[in-house]
Parts: sequence; C-alpha cells; structure tokens
Amino acid sequence: MSDLQIDKAMESLVILVADSNAYTRRLTRTMLTNLGVKAVYESVDGIAALDAIRNINPDIMILEWHLPVLDGPEVMRVVRSPGVFPKPSLPIIMLTDKGLRSRVTEAIRLGVNELLVKPISPKTLQQRLLGILLNPRPMVRAGKYYIPMPRRRIDMKEFVSAA
Repeated sequence: MSDLQIDKAMESLVILVADSNAYTRRLTRTMLTNLGVKAVYESVDGIAALDAIRNINPDIMILEWHLPVLDGPEVMRVVRSPGVFPKPSLPIIMLTDKGLRSRVTEAIRLGVNELLVKPISPKTLQQRLLGILLNPRPMVRAGKYYIPMPRRRIDMKEFVSAA
C-alpha cells in the first residue's frame, strides 16, 4: 500500500473513542486528527459506547479499560456476542494503565485486537491502526469466546479451561 493509499484509508476511517476522561479523549482525538482521521466520535461511558456503535457504525473503537456504568471488559463481552450484538467483529484497541501479563491475557480472552498501555504515542497509535487496516484478522470462536485470530499460536486449553 502506498503512502497515498494509507492516507486515504486513514481519512476514511470512522473511529469511536470511549473514555470517561475528557483530557484523554481530547488527546486521542488530536492524535487521530493529526494522523488524518476525519471522523472521530466520543463516548463517556460503556452504555454510551454501545449506543454509539449501533448508531454510528464505526470502523474501529478505542476503548478505555476503566469506564463508568459498564467498564471496558463488560463492553467487550457485549460487543463480542455474534447474533446478539450488531457488530461483533468491530476492531477494538483497548487502552489500559496497567501493563500486567494478567491484563494482556484477559484482553486476549475478551477479543481485543490491540492493547495499549497509557500513555500512548501517536506513532504507536498509527502502527496499531495500520495493523488493523492492512492486516485484518478474521474473528474465530475459542471456547465460549469470540476473538480475532491470534497472530501467533496460543494454547487453546487456556481458553477452553476458562470457558
């Protein structure tokens, strides 16, 4: 993909940012705008995020782990419900303040496409967005979970035992 095609792809993205912190939302919006994204929508809690997915039909959601009303993991459980939720394959970048292995494992189980530890840089955000655009991963069932196809082999027993 050429730089021009990448720019066009970024321009055409519709991105939903779900974060209760106004400063973080503004910072994320600024980074996205600087990357060429034209359509950025914001939600302040989990219920508003689910409503926005239904109404706006974003291409990608950037979701904060700690949200009021429904937190990030609860939002993920709802979204990743094929046959129940209208957009179960929505690519989701989850933001967290903890880079713990247990958090990474839980994010994989929840079906997060990418997990970023805050503070995030514009370059990292751009790399994750391009990864989702240029190398989309099909969604697969792993036990009771609905997740993006893992990039590398993972022990499926971990999913089945958790199911």
